[in-house]
Amino acid sequence: MTTKVAVVGATGRMGKYISGVVEASADFSLVASLNSRSELSEMLVADIVVDVTEPSVSPSVVDFAVRNGKSVLVGTSGWSEDRVQGLRSLLTETPEIGVVIIPNFSLGSALATSFAASAARYFDSIEIIESHHAAKVDSPSGTAVRTAELMADARSERGPALAPHVDQRARGEQVAGIPVHSLRMTGVIAHQQVIFGGPGEVLTVDHRTMSQDSYEAGILLGLRAVPTAQGVTVGLDQLIDLSPAGSASE
Repeated sequence: MTTKVAVVGATGRMGKYISGVVEASADFSLVASLNSRSELSEMLVADIVVDVTEPSVSPSVVDFAVRNGKSVLVGTSGWSEDRVQGLRSLLTETPEIGVVIIPNFSLGSALATSFAASAARYFDSIEIIESHHAAKVDSPSGTAVRTAELMADARSERGPALAPHVDQRARGEQVAGIPVHSLRMTGVIAHQQVIFGGPGEVLTVDHRTMSQDSYEAGILLGLRAVPTAQGVTVGLDQLIDLSPAGSASE
């Protein structure tokens, strides 16, 4: 028996790709494809909902799904910590429902973010440069925001990163005290560099997405996690074993 899936934002770049992954899987069936003209009630025929809309729309989609007893996989950017906390409060009313928020479905990106969080404990000079396709409407990206937040958490005992001259607009936007620079360019899918500076050395954690095929494994992990999820789960890293002794097949 397959799990029935509704994709909200099905006509967008990621929506089309996720719909294809769902249709190709033996575990899931696509029963509803919603676009900007659809009624949200159309999602109710599904067991679980996938939200890949836009940052301004995503909260209303998730709120509707949760209030109607549907767990959700969120692939939309823009879910800051403040927004996530509001969602946690909503889910206290429906503890059996889960929302899995994945800013980036790439396994390599999840690993790069984990590496960056580890490195952040040892360097005080840290900046992020993230590049995406020209059609991406939000910046910084959800991946950059999560990376910055995890690095800030990892260095909580060390103190804030060095961020000189942040009053100048060209110095980027500060996220969790870390400057983030966003590029939106033709020819790019997704590329993030986290650059660490120390006395006499520079370390770069670099991840580049070459095609959407890099998202398939993460999408399937997310879809399989949603039916049994409770509360809020943020990040693909929460669904894989990142310990050095972890299984590569996890």
